[in-house]
Amino acid sequence: MTEVVFGVVPVLAAVLAGLFAGLFLAFSMAVMPGLARAGDRTMVEAMRGMNTAILNPLFALVFVGAPVAALGSTALFFAAGASASTVWSGAALVLMVATVVVTFAVNVPRNNALERAGAPARIQDPAAVRAAFEPVWVRWNHLRSLASVAALVCAVVALVTG
Repeated sequence: MTEVVFGVVPVLAAVLAGLFAGLFLAFSMAVMPGLARAGDRTMVEAMRGMNTAILNPLFALVFVGAPVAALGSTALFFAAGASASTVWSGAALVLMVATVVVTFAVNVPRNNALERAGAPARIQDPAAVRAAFEPVWVRWNHLRSLASVAALVCAVVALVTG
């Protein structure tokens, strides 16, 4: 049983790290550049829709599951005395936790501000609402993308050195 757990948890950690990174990277590579081409009101409305749609069980599984799996993988590598894999897996965990912290410290408050702005059709100055949201949200999402891709690399290196 131990061999099964040891084999499954690090692989699960790497897979979830890939999904975690893919989520943020998709926003950096396609979603936000696409919305940058939209009008102010359309951009606000689309982001509000995505902010609502993303709160679902699959997102929660990836967003919470990736760091939890990285923690489990790190603990297993440590218990097995696999020091190199422990370090790589621990680095993946730290990078994911940093991504979660940025999400709650920067991106979520901006998402909430969009919600507080009210129905997009009734916003008096959608350009001002967008300007308060978009540049900072995008900049920090790029950081989340880089950190989560680095976490994926670390999780894979931990897996292959373990």
